[in-house]
Amino acid sequence: MLIACEFLLDELAKHIETYLIETKGHWLRLHFAHIYQKGFNNDILQELQKWCNDITVKYPSQIFDSDYFTSLPEKALVSIIGRDDLQMEEIKFWNYVIKWGIAQNPELPSDSKDWSHENFLSLKTTLQNCLPLIRYFQMSGDDIYNQVYLYKQILDKNLWKDVKKRLASQNQPILSKILPPRTILSQTLPTRITEPFSTVISEAHAAEIASWIDKRTDSYSVANNPYEFKLLLRGSRDDFTANTFWNLCNKKKNLVVVVKVKGTDEILGGYNPIGWEKPSSNDSEYTYCNDSFICSLKNGTIQNSILSRVIEDPENAIYNDSDWGPCFDDFIC
Repeated sequence: MLIACEFLLDELAKHIETYLIETKGHWLRLHFAHIYQKGFNNDILQELQKWCNDITVKYPSQIFDSDYFTSLPEKALVSIIGRDDLQMEEIKFWNYVIKWGIAQNPELPSDSKDWSHENFLSLKTTLQNCLPLIRYFQMSGDDIYNQVYLYKQILDKNLWKDVKKRLASQNQPILSKILPPRTILSQTLPTRITEPFSTVISEAHAAEIASWIDKRTDSYSVANNPYEFKLLLRGSRDDFTANTFWNLCNKKKNLVVVVKVKGTDEILGGYNPIGWEKPSSNDSEYTYCNDSFICSLKNGTIQNSILSRVIEDPENAIYNDSDWGPCFDDFIC
């Protein structure tokens, strides 16, 4: 994709971009910081930039705490901190912006207390497009005096004057533009009763499956699960026939299948990133896939989860048969 961009093969680059977003989301997440950095170096990849920003809004630490953060292009940083729905405290944005700005000026002394007026001017010039996007009037007095005050020279003089006035009294009139508070998503459950996304697995199971999808060595917590699990088919609600499966799930990508063995605590399942496609005739067919997996989940008397990935014969990993529901090789759910 990046090579296609380099050679100005826009149509090919857009095609690959769409393919990655629709079918390789787990791979993009695994290399998220690097993809984000490279994506914003190419104006052609607008959809990839939007996809990255939507992830960053909910989980900003994936970018801000990455090794690639200080090498982000300015355009990428501006696009992040300009969002009204970024889920992070405002003072943290300030600290990350300062960190990024300092990294762009390696000649600056390591201790800002030793900086000259010219040093602060260099940082101010570097951050001229970022500083107006910080919500200074949403910070606490402690944050202003403990963390912003040291760099007051990079702020517009009238802005700094207004910040101090507002800290002294919320009723003080000011001339500076006050940006609205960022919209922080509620961390509490809604009071209304909603249908659970699954009657077989829990939110903790979903987080574990998400970790396997992203090939993480450590598991996501329930709160940090980056995936939304949407119920497509429930046997007790829609029935268990093959026709129902094909009607509701044919050609759907990134499918998770789970079943509970009757009379036991055993939960079996699997993940198919490419989806099942109903054969046009009565013939059955195998499909190549090396990112799918099957699993057994920890539940009740089952003390440990078991994950089984494709190691041999990936060309037979997914089995499509119009007379059957979802099949992984010879494993039928």
